[in-house]
Amino acid sequence: MAIMVDSGQERLGDDSPSISSPSKWSRERYPGSLLFNLGAFILPALYSTLSKLWVANIDASHVVTTDIYTYIGVIVEVLNEGLPRSAWLVIGDKSTRTIRARMDLAYTMIFVQTGLGILMTVVFLSCSKTLAAGFVPVEVKQTSITYVRLSSVQAVTSAVETALSASTRALDNPDVPLIISSAKFLINIVLDLLLISKVHVGAWQPTIVMQGIVRLACDAVSALCGAIYFFTMVVNRYQTDSESPRRFRWNASTLLTLIRPSMYTFSESAIRNAIYLWLVHRIILLGSDYATAWGVFNTIRWGLVMVPVQALEASTLAFVGHNWGQLRARAGTEYISLSRRDLLSK
Repeated sequence: MAIMVDSGQERLGDDSPSISSPSKWSRERYPGSLLFNLGAFILPALYSTLSKLWVANIDASHVVTTDIYTYIGVIVEVLNEGLPRSAWLVIGDKSTRTIRARMDLAYTMIFVQTGLGILMTVVFLSCSKTLAAGFVPVEVKQTSITYVRLSSVQAVTSAVETALSASTRALDNPDVPLIISSAKFLINIVLDLLLISKVHVGAWQPTIVMQGIVRLACDAVSALCGAIYFFTMVVNRYQTDSESPRRFRWNASTLLTLIRPSMYTFSESAIRNAIYLWLVHRIILLGSDYATAWGVFNTIRWGLVMVPVQALEASTLAFVGHNWGQLRARAGTEYISLSRRDLLSK
């Protein structure tokens, strides 16, 4: 039974390379996927905690400056919760979409997100003083402009990482985000130990700008590592097993397929994060002490407490997408109307 949709690339069945009976800890099974995702989320969490301690050793008054990296990330999150959030529903549907259609969708997401990330980086760099005025306490605003500019580049690196992570998790390849996180963590730790820690080499005095440069370099290298791994290992594996000799590509029709479900997640994220940034701005106006306390609270919350939740969410969404595709295949239609009994039935 075929399902005709706008992209014209869907059909029942999945020709993706898979093992007939994958083991429990395979990345194609929930426990294995969860294990990969735990590793992918815990490494950045550990580094964010360690970096706060190292910056405190450099200059305790500038701990609050490092939070601008987080707040710029919140703005970028609106972009990253647009197309990437539709990956679970669209790319994760392996029952009615061929692997070629799913890979074309992944290509489209990665290239479009990269372009949008570059655009946002340019905007942030041109508005660095405005960002500093809004999200850095007045006591350290003048000395934080350079750090704001360095942090602005995360718009493109974060966009690339998120697109790669979301699409590959939906393709049952959670090893890609794990590689990105591992590369970032290892390079960050090594460079921080060598350049800004108490045991750094050389006789120079570490500064907050040096920490920003290290973080920028690590973000760029880790995103590049993830892209290289995806376009060499993952793409070549699927290209070899694909029936058609045509290379994977991105196009306007696949972009439209991604945009439709993404409008809801983008709108929700824009509203939610606008409220959050308004709250942050009000806290920063109270002074450096309040802003620092809020930043430490967020580091603890997102750095350690939320890691299991994020890993569970990422793994669950991937398999929800797979099961939703099976429902569409059985129903024989793109848009399904289900009752509570249908959802609870096997």
